[in-house]
Amino acid sequence: MNRRARWGIRGFFILWLAFLYIRIHDPFSFLVLNTFLGYIPIELSFHLGSYRPKSALLFWPLVVVWLLFYPNAPYLLTDLFHLSLLQPYAASGLLRVAPHIWIYFTYMMISALGCAFLGFWSLNYVSQSISQRIAKGNGIVRLLVVLTLTFLSSVGVYIGRFLRIHTIYLFLNPEQFIRPILDMWTYNLWIFVLLMTVLQLFCYWILHLIMTAKDSDLPDNS
Repeated sequence: MNRRARWGIRGFFILWLAFLYIRIHDPFSFLVLNTFLGYIPIELSFHLGSYRPKSALLFWPLVVVWLLFYPNAPYLLTDLFHLSLLQPYAASGLLRVAPHIWIYFTYMMISALGCAFLGFWSLNYVSQSISQRIAKGNGIVRLLVVLTLTFLSSVGVYIGRFLRIHTIYLFLNPEQFIRPILDMWTYNLWIFVLLMTVLQLFCYWILHLIMTAKDSDLPDNS
């Protein structure tokens, strides 16, 4: 991603967060914080690359920080369940056309899709950078890196959604959350993690197809 595109993304999120701060009200005020947290891994990925930073002593800690925040990007997809708070269905069983429902639907979709798909871009970019450093870009190694990062991300989404532990809390008071994390490995967790991993990999695959599409793949009409 070139420099202009990165600054375009930064500018969008600054304006979007400011807009949400002004316009969003309870019970959807959580969207401001969640959107901000979802943007952090995107910004961190801008500072990673096959040769950036040059020192491994800086690269790997930055990758770890990126991974801690990365689940916040796909996490916003699960926030869409909160749309049920708007009681979108009328007594007839049909969707209501009330403007405020669709306004909040638009707000949540912009945040969720923006953070999720730019997050998947960052996953692609970071996995490429990691595989380039450890295996000179080997395709199998890169696939394993993507699978590992996606699995860990799904676990992170579970921790945030069901244990209500935000990434920031892990930095502020990690001791408080050691026991809940040790006790969370249940059957339901594994089902959720499996489904969330499949969902993320599907979205990543679609994005990867788009990014790797070549003009030469188009049919020749001449």
